[in-house]
Amino acid sequence: MKKLSLVAAAALASLALTSVHAAGEAAVEVGRPAPILPIAAESQPKLVVYSPLPEALARGVVIIQYRTENVRVIPVFGEGARSVSPRVGHLHITVDDRPGTWAHTSSDPIIVVGLTPGVHKMLIEVADPTHKILTSETVSVTVPDRPAAAPQAHAH
Repeated sequence: MKKLSLVAAAALASLALTSVHAAGEAAVEVGRPAPILPIAAESQPKLVVYSPLPEALARGVVIIQYRTENVRVIPVFGEGARSVSPRVGHLHITVDDRPGTWAHTSSDPIIVVGLTPGVHKMLIEVADPTHKILTSETVSVTVPDRPAAAPQAHAH
């Protein structure tokens, strides 16, 4: 009996939930997707890159947090994904103009280890699923000298 009451309450609640779309129509169905904009009507992607985390940088680890607007960074590739709305893409990361750009496919921070002490340039590009560059930022990173590990004293 209690299950029937919960089911009935859920059904009534779903009928009561409506949303009004731009055209003024009401959606009675719960979970009906919002209207999809054509890619051409979406705002241009934007990339915001933050300074490397200083605590990690002091250890020689470059951790760069970033955020994107008007594009979701996910591991989806190919011509068919260009029509997905909202727009999807990934990042291309290049360090010091070296060959060997790599793809970053999540919203996790960018992590680079093994850079020599000194100034390094990181090019961070937002690419669509076919690798067409949509926007980019260049970040200068200074990896500090790290003191050499002190020799271990041996107990005698």
